Amino acid sequence: MGRVLAGLLNLPPGLALALVFLLPALEASAFVGVLLPGEIGVILGGVLANQHKLALTAVLIAAIGGAIIGDSIGYFVGKRYGETLLSKIPNRILKPEHVTRTEQTIRDFGGKAVFLGRFTAALRALVPGMAGMSRLHYGRFLAWNVAGGVVWATAFVILGYLAGSQYERLEHYANLIGLALLVAVAAFFVVRYRRKKNARGRPARRAGSEPL
Repeated sequence: MGRVLAGLLNLPPGLALALVFLLPALEASAFVGVLLPGEIGVILGGVLANQHKLALTAVLIAAIGGAIIGDSIGYFVGKRYGETLLSKIPNRILKPEHVTRTEQTIRDFGGKAVFLGRFTAALRALVPGMAGMSRLHYGRFLAWNVAGGVVWATAFVILGYLAGSQYERLEHYANLIGLALLVAVAAFFVVRYRRKKNARGRPARRAGSEPL
């Protein structure tokens, strides 16, 4: 993948920006992610922004838009053609255990699976389509899709921007970085939830301690 990314960095800026949008968009909408991870395009955009070949704002918009739109297309493709498409992908490309794990994730987490799946390559390509196949309500899907797309795309664009010429290391550990980001996001929400719970409990304890 390092050679692919190096070649993409030499493309004209307009074409490179189109790929920043298209690679994450095609990842789930056409199951392209089982062959080429969408974060390649997102990292590419961050590196090019670091080199002042693309505006960072334009890269962020393209990456976030591609992630959200691609997953939405994947949802409707899966809802209509999912079983047929999955049956035609050879096992050597799409491992059966990845399909099983995706199905289990959707059963266990529902709409949250769309957010969780965004941070691992195997699930990112499959969750949107299989969410459509499972008839997950689109409004719930879209809410988690937007949240996951914004966090994931922004994080990898910024990482690519900060990595600069060291992008090969970043690409090599992309899946581990995605898992680390997921853990960080989960920790943030746990801490936030506990703080709110403690804040609600304090007034009640004060009221109970007042003399009659």
